[in-house]
Amino acid sequence: MKDLSILIPTYNDECLGLVSALQQQAVALGINYEIIVADDGSTQQDVLQTNQQINALADCRMIARNVNVGRAAIRNFLVQQAQYEWLLFIDGDMTMHRDDYLQRYLAAEGEVVCGGLVIKEGVKGNLRSMYEMRHEQEHTAIRRQQRPYQDFHTANFLIRRQTMKTHLFDERFRHYGYEDVLLGKRLEQDGIPIHHIDNPLSFEVYETNLAFVCKTEEGLRTLYQFRDELRGYSRLLDFAERRPWTARMVRLWHLLAAKWERRHLCGNAPKLTVFNLYRLGYFLQL
Repeated sequence: MKDLSILIPTYNDECLGLVSALQQQAVALGINYEIIVADDGSTQQDVLQTNQQINALADCRMIARNVNVGRAAIRNFLVQQAQYEWLLFIDGDMTMHRDDYLQRYLAAEGEVVCGGLVIKEGVKGNLRSMYEMRHEQEHTAIRRQQRPYQDFHTANFLIRRQTMKTHLFDERFRHYGYEDVLLGKRLEQDGIPIHHIDNPLSFEVYETNLAFVCKTEEGLRTLYQFRDELRGYSRLLDFAERRPWTARMVRLWHLLAAKWERRHLCGNAPKLTVFNLYRLGYFLQL
């Protein structure tokens, strides 16, 4: 039976319900566990007040940090706080999907196990919802296991504590995106298998179209900054480098149409074809 440190980084996301569901499952299984939520400098006071209630739950604590240190550093902080042999990382915006979630992880084999996601459709016209629904089939265990390292994501994964301590997140990644991809690459380089299983959490919290476009742009800047290290681990980067003539045409189009594309994507009826073209063009103009 695995002893679990359940580690939840969060930023402006209420996760009291998620923590309560996890605690109920852990208690029912009779395991040694702790649930630690680390708030990375949230700015929404109502969210902070709600999450403070986590401290009233047995074997649960919420640590509020005043300064936002970024997605990599906050996860490394959680590793330092953990006491048990197995670390279960869950993003704070996830929702419990099944009653045997912890039990499935306890039965899983391997030093690193990734459970995946299921997608709940959002309101009509929400760009993030449209994008996630279009790519939902990529989250199945069968698809993820075909590219186990490239399709490794940190929203829902289990790892042995000692393995994590020797493969900490790269804290150069202060902005959104790709810190999980580089970790996957380093695990592959060291010959540590990643096992993908069918044990999803549900993703159903969607930002506005403007916020998603801004987040996408931030992620593309991160990809460009670390492009040498991420080569072979990003489909968009591979496409841009392997099809130079197409890249030139898309770059020219972006110079002419980027403002129109962005207004369209931030509106009420965005199209994914425009989003994909904008992403590629934005990256190429960097």
